[in-house]
Amino acid sequence: MQQPPRFMPDTSGLEIVTEVPERTMVIFAHPDDGELGAGGVIATWSAQGCDITMVVCTTGGSGSNDRAMDSQSIVPTRRAEQQEASRTVGAAHLEFLDHQDGGLEDDRVFRGEIVRLIRRHRPHTIFCHDPHRFEGFNHRDHRMVGTVALDAVYPYARDHLHFPEHIEDEGLEPHKVVQVLMWGSDRPNVIIDTSAGVETQILALHKHASQIGGLRGGPQVGDRLRERAESVAESYQFQYGQVYRRIIARR
Repeated sequence: MQQPPRFMPDTSGLEIVTEVPERTMVIFAHPDDGELGAGGVIATWSAQGCDITMVVCTTGGSGSNDRAMDSQSIVPTRRAEQQEASRTVGAAHLEFLDHQDGGLEDDRVFRGEIVRLIRRHRPHTIFCHDPHRFEGFNHRDHRMVGTVALDAVYPYARDHLHFPEHIEDEGLEPHKVVQVLMWGSDRPNVIIDTSAGVETQILALHKHASQIGGLRGGPQVGDRLRERAESVAESYQFQYGQVYRRIIARR
């Protein structure tokens, strides 16, 4: 049976984001999600002096198609792979929250962890999964991360009466994020030129050696990624790009 065509959002006429912020945070569910969703931008921006923090929310302990593999073995492998991938794209900070793969919940514990990291690293821009995706399946962990990240930005990290223990016990201060950029959206509204970063993004993805076979395109993931990045940039005066749904946070 012929497979239905994969949904492709309209990527023409999008606003081009050119500003490189001083600090950026990438919040993602599983090891490799960050490089897939924002690796080209991270590599491009870090090379221009942006301080990048990557936040991995789960251990990735269910991320294997090898029936001989168990979580006890795969978790340290995926952690080491993420460390190498983060170094490759130039991230200055890497945070592991170590939740169970497939077990993320939209609860106060998880929300408080993200709020704490936002207050500690104080990013101008946050990248994360788009939780509101309807034209195709969206992994539950991805939905949870996107939802909790958006809530953490507004109003929790901003307002001092939310998680006051961060302020009183840890000396952290409330922080106002300027914008959130979400990948995997059905309705992107901005595009970023990643021509200078796409090859580094591919190198970083190949650091996730345990996952290459499961990534879309398998060992040819680089060809697929270039093809996709070139396709979304077709209407623009640069070769490669990544698209996002941007929300300007309430001030």
